[in-house]
Amino acid sequence: MMLLVSVINENEALEAVKGECDILDVKNPKEGSLGANHPSLVRRIVKLFKGKAKISVTIGDLPNLPGTASLAALGAASLGVDYIKAGLYGVKNFNEALSLMDWIVKAVKEVYPEVKIIACGYADYSLIKSLSPIHLPVVAYESKADGILIDVKNKTSKKLFQYLSLEVLSNIIDEAHKYGLTVALAGALGKEDVEIVKKLKADIMGVRRCVCDTHDWLNGKIQSEKVKEILVAIRSIP
Repeated sequence: MMLLVSVINENEALEAVKGECDILDVKNPKEGSLGANHPSLVRRIVKLFKGKAKISVTIGDLPNLPGTASLAALGAASLGVDYIKAGLYGVKNFNEALSLMDWIVKAVKEVYPEVKIIACGYADYSLIKSLSPIHLPVVAYESKADGILIDVKNKTSKKLFQYLSLEVLSNIIDEAHKYGLTVALAGALGKEDVEIVKKLKADIMGVRRCVCDTHDWLNGKIQSEKVKEILVAIRSIP
């Protein structure tokens, strides 16, 4: 299982790399759980850390605007990243989600076929009136995306498992793997959740708050020692 650490600047990226994370995920928490950061920052992080870790970029908690989303995705792909994460926030049903992801995937893959596209859903979907994550595997498969992520939109004290049961998550992951998709889980996860995430057979565990100096998703700063602690926990569990 790989460890993804969400960072907001070059200093945090350096701390995450010192902690030996597998994936640097560039985002902007001020714009939401999958908020997009400025292209110039992404470009600098790619220049500094490409080859030391895989680099992921979020393009936002997206509205149901396929054209806008596809342009954002193509712009992100041009920066040299390895993964693009698209938040299916503004879609209400399967067909809207499929249309949005189809435009995103086509826009990127026509020019940058090596870039992996991740369709992202929200465990607290019922609260935000968005798409249920149970649809993510088929949406990703039919749009020819490369994987899925399940996160939490509202960053409170509740974590992923308080919104979706382990049984539901296991079924989603099994279906995604059946389609050959990569699966990432995030949403206030910490070292205490590593064993559960591994038992669910997720491919990637995404973190931020638990590797910051404070448990403040917006204002905390990544610390390499805490990244390393999570990585040691991941490697210690068969």
